[in-house]
Amino acid sequence: MLIKTRESNKSVAIEINGQVYYRTAETCSRAGISRATLFRWLKAGILRETHRDRRGWRMFTEKDLDLIREEAETVKVEYVGKARDDE
Repeated sequence: MLIKTRESNKSVAIEINGQVYYRTAETCSRAGISRATLFRWLKAGILRETHRDRRGWRMFTEKDLDLIREEAETVKVEYVGKARDDE
């Protein structure tokens, strides 16, 4: 098994046998979501569980990252409450 760490502009990717993986913080940063959102989506089954390293830390592929970005784009923001015009 070949493991390399790829660093560029403070981002860290890990390459294992030719497959690039990102850790949770890097994945969230690249997808533009918070860690809490990512974990909530995983817990709710919106996203499937992903790979883990020997320590149990999650590792995400570029394909996983694309799915997370896709989900982030489908989120709808709705105003809940009384509109100012209703006052």
